[in-house]
Parts: sequence; structure tokens; C-alpha cells
Amino acid sequence: MTTLLDVDAITCGYDGVAVVEDFSFALNEGEIACLLGPSGCGKTTALRAIAGFVQPSAGAIALRSQTIASANFSLPPEKRRVGMVFQDYALFPHLNVCDNVTFGLRGKTPREKERVCEELLTLVKLQDMGQRFPHELSGGQQQRIALARALAPEPELLLMDEPFSSLDVELRRSLALEVRRILKARGMTAIIVTHDQQEAFAVADRIGVVNEGRIQQWDTPFNLYHEPATRFVANFVGHGVFLSGHLVDRNSVLTELGKISGNRCYDWLDNTPVELLLRPDDVIHDSESEQRAEVVAKVFTGTATLYTLQLPTGSVIQSAFPSHHDYHVGDEVGIRIEADHLIVFRREEQSIAGGDYGLESATP
Repeated sequence: MTTLLDVDAITCGYDGVAVVEDFSFALNEGEIACLLGPSGCGKTTALRAIAGFVQPSAGAIALRSQTIASANFSLPPEKRRVGMVFQDYALFPHLNVCDNVTFGLRGKTPREKERVCEELLTLVKLQDMGQRFPHELSGGQQQRIALARALAPEPELLLMDEPFSSLDVELRRSLALEVRRILKARGMTAIIVTHDQQEAFAVADRIGVVNEGRIQQWDTPFNLYHEPATRFVANFVGHGVFLSGHLVDRNSVLTELGKISGNRCYDWLDNTPVELLLRPDDVIHDSESEQRAEVVAKVFTGTATLYTLQLPTGSVIQSAFPSHHDYHVGDEVGIRIEADHLIVFRREEQSIAGGDYGLESATP
């Protein structure tokens, strides 16, 4: 695949204070990427550097192998062929939908503008809205118009800064899927910034998890969940519980739930103190199992129910049972562990002795 965007070790900040440092990733043509992280981690600053609104103090940004920004050079934003969709949509209230969509089409004839407007409104499924004004549209419709306007000049790269943050939860999920459909239909390369991992999973081919101005891991959604590179990524992406234990061989950990084995091998010495991340899908319902736990809380999600389970030791874990099981708080259930993806981190701060297996929640 052809690399479209190369962000190489950039450092950016404001008033001499670095917000992102040694920030690097590459994006292939036609891919949709997401910069995912908590508020204040630097993801929006990185996006603004790509757009041309912030100049790096170190490193470089290249688009199709041509440098568009470095410490001593910055191509103006309007010359970068980069489109931007802002968090607040930034539609012009005095212009109707068609005029908003075609606003950036300089030098086009009225007929050409009309053709582009019709094509893009059909793409975003708002083909009957051309003569309406922004205040007559819902939030989701305004967001799709903002997307159509950004696509109209046919940019090489599309940037979206928290595009769904002002919408309600259900609309955010459905619109994320709709935006992915639209971008893929156009063959667009895009980067979306968000703090919502469900949005990131719904729309992105690649996700960069950002913390304190650095990318912790640049990977597929599947690998971020099942093969997190750092404890921060493991803690930030998905749900789960950290169990204290110690390594008993290269791919097995002894915890209060017994010996847990998986797919990964570690070169640490036996008895190395570790923390094992146990995801809800690692804890399987098994009515025949001798390992028992008590239901202390439950959340019905439709296809599954997320149970919080208390072990006989008093420790708490989580499990996602198929929704046709309907246990109540106080019920005892049988469980077994199937941690096919063994996610383990060294626990340097203390050793384990005499079966001291503390637990720590990894739920965001």
C-alpha cells in the first residue's frame, strides 16, 4: 500500500510548553485512522499540526513524500489539500445547505457546483435538503453536511476533530458507522480524533492510543484490545480487571483463580511478579465448574449481560454472559477461565508471597 501521510517524530506545543513529543505514525492511502486518548493528551494538537494550524518545533510531516511542515517550514493550510471537519460543524448560518457544501469550490461554474452538491448530498443521504438552512437541520444532519462540505474540494486527506461529541450516545454510534461508509465509498484517507473508544472501533482501520503527548500504540482495533503494548493501552481500551500473580512458565501465570495459560510467551524468570489483565470475555459461564462466584452487579447490553462477580476470596472480576442467561444479584454461578490472549505486565513494585493476589480494576 502507498503511504499517504508520514508524521515523523514531531514536537508541538504552545508558549514554549510541549504538548506532543516524538509523535510518529504513518497512514496508508485509503485508510481511516483514529487518534484516541483522554482529554488533554495532545491528540487535537497533533491534528492541528497536520492541518497547518500549529507548526512543529521538531520533526516533520510529509504528504505524498512532500514535506508540508517542519521546524523551519510550514506550508499554508489552504495549500495542503487537507480537509477539516470541526467539532462544532462551523456551518454558515446565512447560507443554505447547497451553498455551504460548495462554499470552497473556487472557480467552478454554477452548473459544476450544482453537480457536486447533488452528488455529495446523495452520498450523505440528504438529497432533499439542499435548500434548507443549518438551523432547520438536526445535529446529525448538520454533521453530515459539514462532512459533505469538507469532501467537496476533493482533499487528499480529511481530518475530523471530535466530530460526534455534541450528539447523544445512540446517534454517535450510528453516525460513526455512517461516516465510515461515506469515507470508504469515496476512497478517502482520514484521521478522526476522539476520546470515545467505541467510536474509534466503529470507524477506524488503525488507531493510535495517545497519552501525555505520545502514541503508546499504533495498531488495529483487534490488536489494541487483545495485544496491548503498554499497561496504559490495556487499561484504557476495553474493560477488565488486573490480577496479581507470578509467572510459573513462559506462557502461564498463577493467580488466585489458579494457573492461567494463553498464547503469549514471556522471557522473564519463573516467579516474576506480574499483573494479568482478565477481560470479561475471558471469564466463561460454566455451570459444571467448581470455581464459583457471586453476582454482585449486572448491566444488560442486549446481546450480552456484563456481570460483576465476587470470588470466595472477596475479589471482584467481570464477565460477559450471553443474554439468555438471566442471573440476579446474590446468585452463585460457575465460571472457568479461557484467556486465549495472555496479557501480562511485570509488577516491579512488590513481590508476591504466600498467595497474596490483589486485584485492580482496569475498567476506564
